[in-house]
Amino acid sequence: MTHYFVDIDPIAFSLGPVQVHWYGIMYLVGFGIAWWLGQRRRAAGRLAVTHDEFSDLCFYLMLGVILGGRIGYMVFYNTAELVAHPLSLIRVWEGGMSFHGGLLGVLVAGWLWTRRRALNYFDVIDFVAPLVPIGLGLGRLGNFIGGELWGRHTDVAWGMVFPRALDALDKTREELHAMYLAGQLEHEARHPSQLYEFGLEGVVLFTVLWFYSRKPRPRYAVSGLFALLYGCFRFAVEFVREPDVQLGFLAFDWLTMGQILSLPLIAVGLVLLWRSRSAPTASLYSVALPDAAGSPSEKHRG
Repeated sequence: MTHYFVDIDPIAFSLGPVQVHWYGIMYLVGFGIAWWLGQRRRAAGRLAVTHDEFSDLCFYLMLGVILGGRIGYMVFYNTAELVAHPLSLIRVWEGGMSFHGGLLGVLVAGWLWTRRRALNYFDVIDFVAPLVPIGLGLGRLGNFIGGELWGRHTDVAWGMVFPRALDALDKTREELHAMYLAGQLEHEARHPSQLYEFGLEGVVLFTVLWFYSRKPRPRYAVSGLFALLYGCFRFAVEFVREPDVQLGFLAFDWLTMGQILSLPLIAVGLVLLWRSRSAPTASLYSVALPDAAGSPSEKHRG
């Protein structure tokens, strides 16, 4: 017996009939950390908005993640269910979120928030991009704790047995654990692809973007780097991640929906990086308190 049996309770705690899952907690923690780091950079003059305006932006983005993620999952990964049962779109408690849908939701939410302010849209997106991997990484950690979105079968030493991947055996968790202890599930070990994504899409992507954006960069550069790196990381991990059972492989016995959706991101990232070569570099600002007339004033700091 060399592989780890992933049997973590996905429910963190209960409040009466309400069960609080680790996955939801991870999202809340991700939003909280992103808000805190974003406020620090805002106060350093990286975005010409007030404390409350940035908090308002974060609220818009949170809604974009939730609504876009759910709609994207149903449209990209569960179209048949959506057509047959349109109300399944609002059954979020059943699970199912798409990063690519969430990203589109963030972009739309950012546009809605920016259009009434004297700010360039991509200056806002460039500011937000380094904060996104925090939620991405913690979300993948939540997937691992919940024992979902597992990888393909493997014989590597760090392979893991995911009970939820063995529903076809019609066994209880206790029965599966007994089989595991008896060495009967070695052939069911899988890649912990959630942890691969946690490392690449979370830790690595955040580290690269955070340090790259520590000083002002040309417009489009940070967003372009985010799109390019995420697209490449997700495309690569899909080779060891089990494709969605309702879709399977879409072509060539290896191409998945996740890879198809990541290709446009790679292309967009390259285009944005190319455009950044001739784009202006964002300036630093000092956000002042409201003036005597009650309207906020912003002073350019150079």
